[in-house]
Amino acid sequence: MPEILTARDMLARLVGFPTVSSVSNLDLVAFVEDYLAGHGVVATRVYDETGTKAALHACIGPQVDGGVVLSAHTDVVPVEGQEWTRDPFTLHEEAGRLYGRGTCDMKGFAALMLAGVPEMVKADLKRPIHLALSYDEEVGCLGAPPMIEDMLSDGPRPDCVIVGEPSMMKVITGHKGTSLLKITVRGHSVHSSQWDRGVSAVANAARIVTWLDDRTRENRDTADRDLPFDPPFTTLHCGIIEGGTAANIVSKHCEFVTDIRSLPDETIDMWQDRLESFVARQILPEMKRVTPEAGVTIERLAHVPALRPEENGAAETLARRLTGDNGEHMVVYGTEAGQFQARGLSAIVCGPGSIDQAHQPDEFIDLTQLQAGNAFMSRLVDTLSDG
Repeated sequence: MPEILTARDMLARLVGFPTVSSVSNLDLVAFVEDYLAGHGVVATRVYDETGTKAALHACIGPQVDGGVVLSAHTDVVPVEGQEWTRDPFTLHEEAGRLYGRGTCDMKGFAALMLAGVPEMVKADLKRPIHLALSYDEEVGCLGAPPMIEDMLSDGPRPDCVIVGEPSMMKVITGHKGTSLLKITVRGHSVHSSQWDRGVSAVANAARIVTWLDDRTRENRDTADRDLPFDPPFTTLHCGIIEGGTAANIVSKHCEFVTDIRSLPDETIDMWQDRLESFVARQILPEMKRVTPEAGVTIERLAHVPALRPEENGAAETLARRLTGDNGEHMVVYGTEAGQFQARGLSAIVCGPGSIDQAHQPDEFIDLTQLQAGNAFMSRLVDTLSDG
């Protein structure tokens, strides 16, 4: 007999897999694969380069173009350093809330997808439902692109994508882009009493960090306050910096990582070009006058494209029909929706739970949100069965 699980029971199973981004998710993938197989659904794994992680996708219904993708990520953020009052990897119910790591972000939506499989399989779908589960979303949305490529090459082309990040089941039509740049500054080390003979990597890194901060303040001062983002401007933020060996040594090495959250009408290429131009004009000439070995390297660690609002987009039209939500909602956090959209698929974000609970100790999702998600899934099946 195929296993039938409620969304709550499925969530308990998924939370029980401690799929922190730093470890393998293959145990969870194997569970989902077996569960789907029990309902006659064949799933495809897409491994990462190490073979220790995999995305999973499956298609339910007729093998025709025009279906809908339901997308979630399997990884969660760490719990170390957080003050949990209960086991983060055991689902705990209290006062109408379900507690556990990932309940909100975003195993809640994954549980709804999977709990809905029996209904999807039995329905007379006219267009397919694609299930997509990625890895490493929390460390730069690394797992979705190869999964998307495999989906598009391996089966019918979907019409639209619903990424179930927590939105309180509101329809999110746009979000900022997210990029991580690693800047490495190579100086020339001398005794600090001979400062003029050296090149300080730390000092030059500080000049670059200051330039980034100045651009953020400039963006703030010139922002269009009518934009539906909070804050309504691009931010360039340095969160990690390390360099130098001693107080009396001109530093030879310094590196830092900057996080850029850009508006949908701006690109990381634009900001990286501006940064590289500043470095070329204002930083490198002075450094290389001392030694040609000094320099600056800019490496793009990750890039998650913005989700751009679509005019009469198929995903938005469908999601509004399913939820009844006609409000304008945009967010500043990044999701995999922008990656689907970048491959030509209409995409929105809509899922259960509040982003306020994501990454928090004692993370939870309200049971009422799972109930709303169940209704959403049933209406989706009915819609796709109507033709």
